[in-house]
Amino acid sequence: MKSRSDFNKAKRVVIKIGSALLTDGGLGLDHKALSAWVEQISDLQAQGVDILLVSSGAVAEGMSRLGWVKRPSALNELQVAASVGQMGLVEAWSSRFQARGIHSAQVLLTHEDLSDRQRYLNARSALLAMLELSVVPIINENDVVATDEIRFGDNDTLAALVANIIDADLLVILTDQLGLFDSDPTANSDAVLIEQIGVNDGSLEGMAGDSSHTGLGRGGMATKVSAARLASRSGAATVIVSGGIERVVNRLYQGEQLGTFLVPSLEPLDARKRWLLGRQGVSGELIIDGGAVTVLRKSGKSLLSIGVVEVKGLFKRGDLVAFCDKSGVVVGRGLVNYSAEEVALIMGRPSSEIEVLLGYVDEPELCHRDNLVVL
Repeated sequence: MKSRSDFNKAKRVVIKIGSALLTDGGLGLDHKALSAWVEQISDLQAQGVDILLVSSGAVAEGMSRLGWVKRPSALNELQVAASVGQMGLVEAWSSRFQARGIHSAQVLLTHEDLSDRQRYLNARSALLAMLELSVVPIINENDVVATDEIRFGDNDTLAALVANIIDADLLVILTDQLGLFDSDPTANSDAVLIEQIGVNDGSLEGMAGDSSHTGLGRGGMATKVSAARLASRSGAATVIVSGGIERVVNRLYQGEQLGTFLVPSLEPLDARKRWLLGRQGVSGELIIDGGAVTVLRKSGKSLLSIGVVEVKGLFKRGDLVAFCDKSGVVVGRGLVNYSAEEVALIMGRPSSEIEVLLGYVDEPELCHRDNLVVL
C-alpha cells in the first residue's frame, strides 16, 4: 500500500484509539465519543472491511470508578485500576455494537502470548475466526497478569503486533495530535505536518522526539513511529492521525489527506516471506511426496497432511520446520499447525480425517500458505 488512494482497498484494518480520545477529561469514559467510533466502524464493516479495535481507556475508567485523580505508579495499583476499568470499557463497547446488530469480543493479550509461537498461532486462529464471523475484537493488554518486565509498554506496540498477527493491510493510530510534525508544534509555531514519509526514513527519530508520556496514556509520538515500523514487518501501512477529526476513519478510507501516512518498504507477502526466511534454524523436517512438492512450487497452496510421508525431529505447534522432498532437498520452510507427534498420526491422510484421528482439529492445513516460503 503505497498511496492513500489504496486505502479503500484495505480489507483488514487495525484501529488503535488512545486514552485521551476515550476519556472525558479524566472523568471516565466519553460515551458520546464511543458511539461515534462504533458508527464509523460499523460503516466500514458494512463495506466488507474486517476491523480489529485496540482500545485504551481501562486504567482511566478504573481511576474514575475508584475515585483516583492521579494515575498510580505502583504496578499492583495499575492492575487494580485496569481490572476495574476493563469492566466498564468492554460493557460500553459491547452495548453500542450490539445496538447495531454487531457482536464484539474481549481479547486480552500479554507479551508472552505473542512471543511463544504456539500461543501466537492460537491467538491468530481465534482472531481470524472472529473476523470470519463478523465479530469485532476489542483488544487490550492483560494488565492483571503482565509485569513490568514483559509489558508491551503501550497500546501502540500492541496494535502493531496485532497487525502482524492477522496480516493487516492498514494500522490506524488515533491520537490527540493531528499527526507527526517535523518539529514539536507546542514549541515551534512553524512546525509542519508530515503528510507522507517512508517508515524507514532516518529523519523520523528526530521528528518524533522522546517517548515520554504524561497524563492517562503511556505512549508518545516515538512509540507510534516504532509501532509503524513494527507493523511494516508484515507489510502493513500506518496512519497517525487525530481522532478529534469528525468521521476521521471513514474519511481516511476514502483517501482524504489527513494525518501522517507512513509507507511500508515491502508489500505484505514479501515482508512476511522475508521474516520467515530470516528466522534462524528449524526444529524439524517433514518429508513430502512429489504431489506436495508440485503443489508448493507451482500452485502456491498450503501444505496438507496427506502430502507428508515422514516426520523427523521433535517440534511443537508454531515451530519453524523444513519441508524436503524424498531425496532430502529442502523445498521450503514454514510454521506448522501441529506437533511432530500429531503429524505422525495424521500424515498421509486427508484433512477431513484430522478430527477423527486426533479427537480435535486446530487448522485444516498442516502449514498455511501465508506461513510458509518456498525456496
